[in-house]
Amino acid sequence: MAPDPASKASDSEPSPTKTEASAKPAVNGATPTGAAAGLDKHSASSSSFTVVESLNDERSVRSPSSLSASSAPTPSLKPPSLSPESARQRRPGHTPAPSATSLSKILAPAPHATAPPPHHALNKFVLYETKTRFYIVASNQSDTRHRILKVDRTSQDELVLIEDETVYSGRQIRDLLEMVENGNRSSGGLGKVLSFYGIAGFIKFTAGWYMILITKRSVVALLGGHYLYHCEETVHITVNAAGRAEKTAEESRLLHTFQQVDMSKNFYFSYTYDLTSTLQKNLTKPNLGIDSTQPPFDDRYAWNYYLLTPALVCKHLRRASDWLLPLVHGHVDQAKLQDFSRIIYITLIARRSRHFAGARYLKRGVNEDGYVANEVETEQIVSEALTTPFYAPTYDPETGFHLGPNPRYTSYVQYRGSIPTFWAQDVMGMNPKPPIEITVVDPFYTASAKHFDDLLGRYGPSLMILNLIKCREPQPRESKLGIEYQHCVDYLNQFLPEDHKMIYRAWDMSQASKKKQDVIGYLEDLAEESIQMTGFFHSGPEPESHRLRGEYDGSAYRDSILLQNGICRTNCVDCLDRTNAAQFVFGKRALGHQLHALGVVETPNLLFDTDAVNMLTEMYHDHGDTIALQYTGSALVNRVDTYRRKLHWNSHSRNLIENIRRYYANSMLDAEKQTAINLFLGVGPVAPSAQPAPLRDYRAWFDPKHLEPLYKREDCLEGIRKYVEHTHEFWVEYYRPLLFTSLGRHFAYSMNSTSKLPGKPAKDMGTSPFQHRLDHSEHPRLIGGVRRLMGTPHPTPRRKLVFPKAPESETDDTDSEPAEQDLSALAGIVSKSLDPFLKPEEEAEYQMYVEQYKTGFSTRGGEDQKKDMQLYSDAVRTSVGDLPSLLTSELPEKVYVQYAQTAYGGGRFAREDTSKDPRWDIYSAWLNSGDELMMGA
Repeated sequence: MAPDPASKASDSEPSPTKTEASAKPAVNGATPTGAAAGLDKHSASSSSFTVVESLNDERSVRSPSSLSASSAPTPSLKPPSLSPESARQRRPGHTPAPSATSLSKILAPAPHATAPPPHHALNKFVLYETKTRFYIVASNQSDTRHRILKVDRTSQDELVLIEDETVYSGRQIRDLLEMVENGNRSSGGLGKVLSFYGIAGFIKFTAGWYMILITKRSVVALLGGHYLYHCEETVHITVNAAGRAEKTAEESRLLHTFQQVDMSKNFYFSYTYDLTSTLQKNLTKPNLGIDSTQPPFDDRYAWNYYLLTPALVCKHLRRASDWLLPLVHGHVDQAKLQDFSRIIYITLIARRSRHFAGARYLKRGVNEDGYVANEVETEQIVSEALTTPFYAPTYDPETGFHLGPNPRYTSYVQYRGSIPTFWAQDVMGMNPKPPIEITVVDPFYTASAKHFDDLLGRYGPSLMILNLIKCREPQPRESKLGIEYQHCVDYLNQFLPEDHKMIYRAWDMSQASKKKQDVIGYLEDLAEESIQMTGFFHSGPEPESHRLRGEYDGSAYRDSILLQNGICRTNCVDCLDRTNAAQFVFGKRALGHQLHALGVVETPNLLFDTDAVNMLTEMYHDHGDTIALQYTGSALVNRVDTYRRKLHWNSHSRNLIENIRRYYANSMLDAEKQTAINLFLGVGPVAPSAQPAPLRDYRAWFDPKHLEPLYKREDCLEGIRKYVEHTHEFWVEYYRPLLFTSLGRHFAYSMNSTSKLPGKPAKDMGTSPFQHRLDHSEHPRLIGGVRRLMGTPHPTPRRKLVFPKAPESETDDTDSEPAEQDLSALAGIVSKSLDPFLKPEEEAEYQMYVEQYKTGFSTRGGEDQKKDMQLYSDAVRTSVGDLPSLLTSELPEKVYVQYAQTAYGGGRFAREDTSKDPRWDIYSAWLNSGDELMMGA
């Protein structure tokens, strides 16, 4: 049993291990009192209401046309819960007046009532309605903090949001809702509309506003104790009361077009982690909410930024980030790498840019602002689950133990995007491969210069360009783009300093695969060159084992964080099949470096056909399929196995089907799809600008500040320190130590892992994930069957040494005393549960666990710590072959004697018997030859 932040059976929030639908609210707890919101007291005649059957078989009163579900059935309705006294007084013709005492308790603000800190996120919401307003009651994970947002329903043109900055307790929020109910009884009262999990934005077409709410979610990843969610279901709420009349034909058409963007697929969000930014930026340059005028996320990757804008500019909404959720469109996946007792999390995040986004043949190349089509940022995060949060106990000889950055997080970022020149393809004909046309020839490459300057400013001064399009064709098609791209990079490079020039690598990957060249090997060489140039992010120094190894082999030891300053930009024509295979190889090489930095592997070189690489391959396949479906309407055609020349028997038929699907989607569906994306992103017809864009110096096309390192070590260390100080109190919100749940309900327990790979036999469950696996073509049973058919005898198996078993006891058990009750048996468990006992030491230890986020971890120190350090040092020295000093003593012989006594039974083996045992000679020879074996002799 273990505490979990989101797996309480009776809680209002379902377990995050499964898809979560909107549930009934549970408002309780205690927090400082505050000023009550203004009450609606309008005596206008009530409009017609209807009784609707809810999902939970509850009946409530609401407007008949306020909901427009995008992918959900009619949500549940429930009136606000009232106190027993109020329930007794609610009889026909009686309106109780609140007492002065109760009003004074609610209306008098406490001196310390403030807005909730950022780490106490609001993640559960309940929507109530009156005739003139919507009331949104938001609660944190533990239901101890509640806030209110009011939405005006009388204005047709302007969106009016009024935020109450007071933090309420559960009792206060119930009393406040009761007052609103009493004040609006003459106009219909207060009714509950639904429970939901976040506000995705607001939009207006021709008349009236719509509020887009997330009503269903599922957990997809756990990063530093922050859950990442997938949006499963949304509804559209009509805000304006007058908008409930029948919609016009234009309004209905626009609403139908808007709903063509399926928000239940590939949209992700988080309440406490900025999913729009990389891990390196979040930790080293944290947005701590000090400047509330700027949104605390990167609007480039917030696909609902156009929907959030009306609320962000609302003058009565000061802390919009507490209420609005930026949605990332792309792909999020996480898996678990189990290396014996060590657990490694691998997280893959793909962020699609909202700029110049659209369908395949309708969005090509670059636009005038320097934005390219199919722009996707891919981040690979590798972390060790020794401690969950982004902070960990750190020891300082002067100050002792304190909370510092967790040194077990690494990340590597890649980038893909269309070739940044002006080009297009005409899809009016029925040609499955439309010809490529270069539409605009700019001798100064102005748009391309803007694009590369933006990359230098966002990622750092080191930029590698990997172009994988075809170089030689019978009929020039892709090769025309390659020539233009080469001229573009050569032209812009001549104005850059010599040590900051962009590295351009053009390679015909398709031709190399047809000639059966080593495609993967060449890409691995390019990946190593790129990683050495840009680096990757590591949140702490190298492990202690690297320092000890350095004392033996003289290798350098890194005692600080590692930063990524630069990016590798990969592209082919569509930035799909070839690009995804190349990014997988880069990710595989980066995974080796990340695991080596964490001290998991001795060398960054990872072999193919291991559990670790097989799992990463599947993750990149899912990543590529998702990006391809979003851009072209079909999955990947050529996968990694295509370039490894290990095709499955049905690969050709699958590729043919995917090509047909891609052709149909591009020819028949892309126009409607592009219209819906433009409406969702707020992209209108491009009008000619009255003011021409200012001319830039064609030689100084870059900002000189962008040639400086974007992430500097001293600034980043200070940024990580501030981040740790600001977010360390999330412990209680995440762990919820006073709740007990089964281990199976934890998301970290049920996620995909190397132990759950398909086809993995049970006998291999305990082997290393970095051990090479046999292919199906080399399966022992298959080879044995072939030998039997060919008449070839099976090779004789090697003999195994069989150790004698310990003799069974001959004593009579009839006179023995009864043994103590086995606590693992059912009777023992029942007996212990009926008579529980908790020692004071256990209670103190658990209390220290609950409050350890405040003071950090304690240690016994002294001789025990010195012995542990000596054992660890000896183990590291042994692993590198430094054995002579360990073999000078009689310790190996003592160890063998102790082992033999245990194996043969007590009294069966003595120290002087080692000379008579042939196994001792083998054991001694193995120890003496350990140095040569470890050094590879």
